[in-house]
Amino acid sequence: MNNLLPVILNLKHVGLSDEQFYQLCQANETWKLEQTAKGELLIMPPVGGVSGNRESDFNGQLWLWNRQTQLGKVFSSSTIFRLPNGGKRSPDVAWVANQRWESLTPEYQEKFPPICPDFVIELRSRTDSLSDLQEKMQEYLNSGLQLGWLINPQAQQVEIYRQNQTVEIVQLPASLSGEDILPGFVLELPVF
Repeated sequence: MNNLLPVILNLKHVGLSDEQFYQLCQANETWKLEQTAKGELLIMPPVGGVSGNRESDFNGQLWLWNRQTQLGKVFSSSTIFRLPNGGKRSPDVAWVANQRWESLTPEYQEKFPPICPDFVIELRSRTDSLSDLQEKMQEYLNSGLQLGWLINPQAQQVEIYRQNQTVEIVQLPASLSGEDILPGFVLELPVF
């Protein structure tokens, strides 16, 4: 049913400032907007029930671990992060360590935080381009991401992204470890 693709507008030469992007998002709050590091404005379609349920499950597992450890802040897919490389991205699941989060002013915390998450999960839905998601993961890495998982149910695999390492591919089903970034966190992946 959901065969919608993102609409991509090239704004590279328009010069949309961070504040203008924020105001654009506020004026169109029912749209899911992102901006790539290349200056493209993405108007994303809503996710369907299957992807939304999976995303919620992953976010819930991370939230429960974080509630017990109190090591950082967990963010939903509605949160846009202003990345150091110029991208304004909204991961499906994100986590920022307390020390880094608390270094932001209250105004920065309130709007679109100018920080790259320490950890993200991107979940590929049936309509997502794998190469676009891989490019998004590279944007995160280039902005300081420590650990990221691109979960690809269609190929039954997960791509694991780490700083200064080649991408590791794990076949599903699997459990994924938060390693030293999220100590003690294990994401249980269902059979898709």
